[in-house]
Amino acid sequence: MGSVIEDSYETYLSNLNLVLLFSIPFIIAFVIPLFAPLPTYISLGGIFLRSASIFTNLNFLGLAVIIVAFFFSLLFISFAFVAISLIVKSRRTRLKIGQRAIQGIEKYIGKVFLVFLLYAIILSVANILGYYLGIEALLTGIVGFFGFIPFFYAPSAIVVDEQKIGRALKNSIKLVAKEPQYFILWFILISIILSVISVVFIALAGTFWSRYIILVISSLFVLPYFVIFQAEAYMKRFAILRH
Repeated sequence: MGSVIEDSYETYLSNLNLVLLFSIPFIIAFVIPLFAPLPTYISLGGIFLRSASIFTNLNFLGLAVIIVAFFFSLLFISFAFVAISLIVKSRRTRLKIGQRAIQGIEKYIGKVFLVFLLYAIILSVANILGYYLGIEALLTGIVGFFGFIPFFYAPSAIVVDEQKIGRALKNSIKLVAKEPQYFILWFILISIILSVISVVFIALAGTFWSRYIILVISSLFVLPYFVIFQAEAYMKRFAILRH
């Protein structure tokens, strides 16, 4: 497990300029909801929609704004995931990142977008069902965690192996079942790091400003590393790359 952390860190540092460049869409994706008239809040470097307000105050215009903002956010997130995953692929296959990025982004971004859209729909259904059952947070959390298993390796499988969406989702389940340590480690590390960053900057900058500082830091530095982590963990299925 330690080698994945080290490999991800090495890839991150050796391609820092590209990683930072490709991470800008993460900031754009997370900032988009702030410019829409939506009941949102910032927590752990992400922007979330207050679902209770949707059920009580939603109209056609509000729904249209939510859908448009949601789709644009997913589009930018998909671009960032593909671009950063290509860094890992190019490093492992010894291809120039510029050539690979130009040839690959348009080819993969649509598939990755559909993958994230499907996961978002699943979470939305769980959120709505949980609201009416009175267990919104619990049900969404459970579905979000276990439902993420098919989607954990899916973007990497699409970018690295050019797999179709269905096969990528199935292979993600198989890989997590075979070696769950990477999946568990990913969740533990990202939770710890985001929690520590939140505590530090809340203490330094106060509750209001720290939310935006954490949003930028998590988008530029934290999330890109964990995208690399996913791709590096996926590449570990090749025995020759384990050594």
